[in-house]
Amino acid sequence: MITLQELDPNKTVVVATGNAHKVTEIEAILAPEMPGVRFVALGELGDYPDPVEDGETFFDNALIKARAAQAETGLPMAVADDSGLCVDALDGAPGIFSARWAGEHGNDLANNEKLMAQMADVPQEARTARFHSSIALVRGNEVLRGDGDCEGFVGFEPRGDGGFGYDPLFLPNDTPGKTMAELTADEKNAISHRFHALEDLASKL
Repeated sequence: MITLQELDPNKTVVVATGNAHKVTEIEAILAPEMPGVRFVALGELGDYPDPVEDGETFFDNALIKARAAQAETGLPMAVADDSGLCVDALDGAPGIFSARWAGEHGNDLANNEKLMAQMADVPQEARTARFHSSIALVRGNEVLRGDGDCEGFVGFEPRGDGGFGYDPLFLPNDTPGKTMAELTADEKNAISHRFHALEDLASKL
């Protein structure tokens, strides 16, 4: 655990996540544009309550999380992302409800089963979809935004044991024949929606 007293408020970005891997991914792209700044996961600073994500868009929810991390820690800079799967045949669903689509938050198996059931009669050419990520970086009252997509389509059955969420059912256009769950972490990071959103954000720093 890191104490707030150890940190220089003007040289610290709190990342609104408990996921150390996500911090590494964010730091790798943003750090060159923010020299001397330390990226710290919110979960490393304490056990803070999750804010209510009641926004209407991915960016709304990313901003809710970033502002909550800023308020809870008192640190002026915070970054958060919100992402999900948008399926064209389902009018963009599950979208912002991706993590809790089947009812229980984070139940990947139930979410994937619901997706397969709803897509059962959809032919190959109509199964297009994309993972979308929106990232919010707050610096005091300033808000910066990044957006990115990973285009692909929904498979007919899950494959692969890597990743999480809808990765076993999503086949990115960038890696023909492989689901997101069949890629290595490095392969996934090089094409992911979050990578593209971070690149977009970095271009504005």
